[in-house]
Amino acid sequence: MNDPSFASAGLAPRPARRRNAFEETVERLLQGLKLGIYAAGTRLPPERELAAQLGVSRATLRDALAELQGAGYLQSRRGRYGGTFAATVLPGTAALSQDSDAADVQDVLLFRRVVEPAAARLAAEATLTAAARAHLLSALAEVDEANTDTFRPKDSRFHIAVAELSGSARLVAAVADVRAQTSDLLDRIPLLQTNLDHSQAQHRELAEAILRGDADAAEAAAVAHLEGTERLLRGFLT
Repeated sequence: MNDPSFASAGLAPRPARRRNAFEETVERLLQGLKLGIYAAGTRLPPERELAAQLGVSRATLRDALAELQGAGYLQSRRGRYGGTFAATVLPGTAALSQDSDAADVQDVLLFRRVVEPAAARLAAEATLTAAARAHLLSALAEVDEANTDTFRPKDSRFHIAVAELSGSARLVAAVADVRAQTSDLLDRIPLLQTNLDHSQAQHRELAEAILRGDADAAEAAAVAHLEGTERLLRGFLT
C-alpha cells in the first residue's frame, strides 16, 4: 500500500467473536482512531483489507463503518480519491477521566457478569407458571416495540423481568441496581441501531432458552449479551 492517504498501519488481525462481531468491530475501530492507527483526516484501508485485518465479514464491517459515520467518528467521501476517512476531530464523549472512575466502571461490569447470568440460569431452572411466561414475553414485546428514546428503560425492564423469574427478591434488587448503573454509563455513548437490533435478537434467544428450560443456553445467552455491551462501553469511553 503506497498511497500516503491511507493509515500507516492496521490493527493486528484477530478474528472477532461471532456472537458479538459487530460490537467488537466497533470497539476495535474506535481503538484504532483513538490510538492514531487511523490518524485524523486519513483514509482507512480499503474495505476488503480492513475486514481481513479485523477478522470480520465485509457486511459486518460495513455496518460498523456506517454506525461510526453516523456518530461522527468517520466521514465518507466520493470520487476518485474517496473512501472512508477518520474524522478530523473526534466527537466529544463523557470519557472516563480518572483511574477511580475506570475502576468503578469495571466493578459495575464485573458484578453485572455475576448477577445477570445467574438470574438467567435460575429463571430457566424454575417451574414457570403461565403468568410468569406471559410476564417475560410481555417485557420482550415492549423492547421489540421500543424506539430509540425508550429502548434503554425497556431493555432494563426486560432484564429485571428475567431476574423476577428466578424467585429471589435479593437477586432482583441486585439486577435492578446494576442495570441502573449500567444505564448511566450507556447514556454517555451514542445509540447504534445495529447494536439495538442485535441486542433484541439476543433478548429473544435468552427468552426462548428460559421458556424451554435450557439453563446452560440461557446463561450463555446472557453472557454473550453482556459482552456486546461491554465492548461498546470500552470502545467509546476508554
